Amino acid sequence: MIDSRKNGFKMKPTQSRLFNLRVVATLIAVICLISGVLFAADHSGGQYLAYVGTYTGSKSKGIYGFRFDPSSGKVEQLGLVAEVANPSFLTLDRNQQYLYAVSELSGKTNGLVSSFAVNKKSGMLTFLTKASTIGTVACHLVVDKTNKMLFVANYGSGSVAAFRVKSDGTLSASTAFEQHKGSSVNPRRQKGPHAHAVVLSADNRFLFVPDLGLDKIMSYRIDPEQATFTANDPPFVTVTAGFGPRHFVFNPNNRYAYDVNEMGSSVTAFSYDAQKGALHVIQNMSTLPEGFTGVNNSGEIQIDKAGRFLYASNRGHDSIAAFAINRKNGKLTKIQTVSTQGKTPRNFALDPTGRYLFAANQDSDTIVVFNVDGKTGLLSPTGQTVSVPSPVCIEFARAS
Repeated sequence: MIDSRKNGFKMKPTQSRLFNLRVVATLIAVICLISGVLFAADHSGGQYLAYVGTYTGSKSKGIYGFRFDPSSGKVEQLGLVAEVANPSFLTLDRNQQYLYAVSELSGKTNGLVSSFAVNKKSGMLTFLTKASTIGTVACHLVVDKTNKMLFVANYGSGSVAAFRVKSDGTLSASTAFEQHKGSSVNPRRQKGPHAHAVVLSADNRFLFVPDLGLDKIMSYRIDPEQATFTANDPPFVTVTAGFGPRHFVFNPNNRYAYDVNEMGSSVTAFSYDAQKGALHVIQNMSTLPEGFTGVNNSGEIQIDKAGRFLYASNRGHDSIAAFAINRKNGKLTKIQTVSTQGKTPRNFALDPTGRYLFAANQDSDTIVVFNVDGKTGLLSPTGQTVSVPSPVCIEFARAS
């Protein structure tokens, strides 16, 4: 009840009742407005589409999809949503209207990058265009934050290509290209360069390219208006010889970054100078449990949205290693190693809510779903497994 005697003025009883009624009406209106917003959030777009890139052959024909409801954790499989050869890695534009896929073709054949329009209701993909990556074994791609250019890493030939993204989601021919040169200490796997990923800085000024063959993470300045890129100063950072950097991720605080080393079965932590686009090694942590002596190649790396926990996959040990991140210095502490309940977890993805982790087991044709404990970062299997032939990449989009 509002006291009309406060603040040095008095109201007549009728005025006081009217005043109180207006306040109550206003409060009810605000509550209704908030309730409406929450209702809309719960009932319009609470589900996601997940697209799965695969290696095609006798079992797989291209990109597969499923619908995911994070409120229940349930998965509804959509089957094949686009037929394309070896779509080993996928990415979406910033508006999630278009999906892009590399075709990781073997031998000396140049790779391809294809674009598709996303139907957010059905989940189906409509082919738009394709372009040569001007290099072999295309393995990773990303769209810049202005939606004006796309980058592709060519693992086989060790190069990076850029493309202009048009407003209708189609791609131009390559607008810029960089061929890496050199080698490293492993005579079997590092005779030449092997660009393995293309990752953008949060401010969209720099592109980072882990090169497994060189034991370097290359750094480039990008120009979205011209759809070009040039070597940064410094042009690279070096990791431990023979480790083979594979994939790379920034901490959301933009002060630290991490790469997973395929051959070294480890994660290297870096401090990051956002002004210069420069990385400095601060730590290296094994992704394997003590005592493991088998063959292993680490695969994927992800960080939760709060920048508190980091995850990396092991192919051979067939597990996910979980780490806590020290917010003061960016260093890692291992907290868990959990089986992916399948063979060769080449890739995994945290869902957009951060409550689930989907582990793609390439050689057992399964995606195993885990709960993520928001307080501890620990993983536990939900008991749900999605059947997809040769899954190697998972990408989420908001459904409508």
